Parts: sequence; C-alpha cells; structure tokens
Amino acid sequence: MDKNKAKLQGLKRRQRRVRGRISGTPDRPRLRVTRTNANIYAQVIDDTKGCTLVSASTLESEFEGQTTSNQQAAEKVGKLVGARAAEAGITHVRFDRGGHIYHGRVKALADGARAAGLLF
Repeated sequence: MDKNKAKLQGLKRRQRRVRGRISGTPDRPRLRVTRTNANIYAQVIDDTKGCTLVSASTLESEFEGQTTSNQQAAEKVGKLVGARAAEAGITHVRFDRGGHIYHGRVKALADGARAAGLLF
C-alpha cells in the first residue's frame, strides 16, 4: 500500500473514533478543528440540526500576505472563532481535534479559543 494512502486511512479511522465519542448539542456544540499542511480551519457545529453556527480559518482576508501554517496563525484562528462564538451566545463547547494529536497548531488553536472565552 502507498505510504500516503495508509496515513490518510489512519487519519480517517482516528476521526471516526473521536466522532463516535463527541457529539454537538444545541447547549454544547462541537468545536471541530481541521488541519492541512497550509491552513487550519475551525467550526462550531450543532450536530442535532446538522449546521455550522460559526467558523474561522486562515483563508480569510485577515491572513492575506501572512504565513498561515504556523502556531501564531492557529492561535489567531482560535481567538477569532472564540469571539464569533461569544457573539452568537456560545460559551461551552466540546473540542473535536479531528484525529490529530493535541499539540502544535491544534493546541495553539485551542489555547486561542480558551483565551477568547470558550470553555471546554
């Protein structure tokens, strides 16, 4: 099997395992983190309705001309999603790391969201 294909299958398996334990509700939605080599994305999702309540990513105009694949950008995305969630009246969330290890950019995003007032 191709090495990259095996890595992707492992990631998908970990995502399913994490998703089996975590579900977003109206009073405590799920904060989903998606990470690629170049960007990082965060969404606050209500799984009962199947809709995204707020989101932020490094693809937004605020990051234009900046490096988007480092911990500083991830922390800024966390602060953005935390501020937008606070505006929407969301204070408590469940953190879904998306099968990735909780360190580096994923941890920086979580720390930024906590600094903006989200509790998890």
